[in-house]
Amino acid sequence: MEIIDPTEYVNWDELLYSTPNGSFFHTSSWAKVLMEAYGYFPKYFTEFEGKEMSTLIPIMEVRSFFTGSRGVSVPFTDYCEPLLKKNVEFSDCFDRIIDYGKKCRWKYIELRGNCNLVPLAPPLISYLGHTLSLSRDEGQIFSSFRDSTKRNIKKATREGVKVEILTSFDSVKEFYRLNCLTRREHGLPPQPERFFKSIYTYIISKDLGFVVLASFQGKYIGGAVFFHFGERAFYKYGASDRFYQHLRANNLVMWEAIKWYSQNGFKTFCFGRTEPYNLGLIQFKSGWGTTEKEINYYRYDLRKNMFINRKLKVKGFQNKIFRNLPIPLLKDVGSIIYRHVG
Repeated sequence: MEIIDPTEYVNWDELLYSTPNGSFFHTSSWAKVLMEAYGYFPKYFTEFEGKEMSTLIPIMEVRSFFTGSRGVSVPFTDYCEPLLKKNVEFSDCFDRIIDYGKKCRWKYIELRGNCNLVPLAPPLISYLGHTLSLSRDEGQIFSSFRDSTKRNIKKATREGVKVEILTSFDSVKEFYRLNCLTRREHGLPPQPERFFKSIYTYIISKDLGFVVLASFQGKYIGGAVFFHFGERAFYKYGASDRFYQHLRANNLVMWEAIKWYSQNGFKTFCFGRTEPYNLGLIQFKSGWGTTEKEINYYRYDLRKNMFINRKLKVKGFQNKIFRNLPIPLLKDVGSIIYRHVG
């Protein structure tokens, strides 16, 4: 098993195209974003059969003075499943990663997204994922939506909300402004600005994603960031100005992105992960005719030599504090803490 840095491997993404189930989050572009924005170290455990990749378990090494060193597959990613051919045993591969992690003095190894590889292990935490099939025409896709979802799309259009699909750096900056508003509303600091600059440099400017912005009377009031690779599209980040929430701009943003991906030959559209206690967001995502599945994260403690679990934690006192801080101060907090919590 080789340990490869995909950011330095020639034609890594072309190799992924021919690997079953390879997704955007396995690409060198996403690895470059995480490496540049947060200082993580790519350690992608890989095996080849001839020129084909038979095994890929992507790991980012997170080194932190505050939270310790560990291997995560992959930080700030909804899911990034190991890719294995049928004749490859995951347990054999994972034993090698365990040996490597112990040599590097990692605290733990975290896996995100595939509950079939370690069926007897307790999940660290569970989320829900929602995916929409695009293997139908536009009319059939729209007809699969819940009635309330259709009404909200029509309402936004009727109220005069305008939507643009953009790939400029200015559009990324405008989304970041909205993102700061939304993160504070949720009681969270925004991601560092350098993170979104890296997304533009390595993803949006390389035609692997775009920004969709909604405007009303000349002012941007909502938006979202989408990634894509192969035949799969991913909704990654959404934001809005709460003052204009009644216009249902985010519904129109999502619909325009879905239409674009459908018209350009993509097969699936993923809405990302959702905490099981976030019933409002689950209801929103299920209203788009999606299929729901469980997304489990697993953590192997290298000191105890075992998979561990913990109880799901809801928002705490710190969220109330963040919700009342000014945005410039929240930006400073985000620029410091995010690299330590990946």
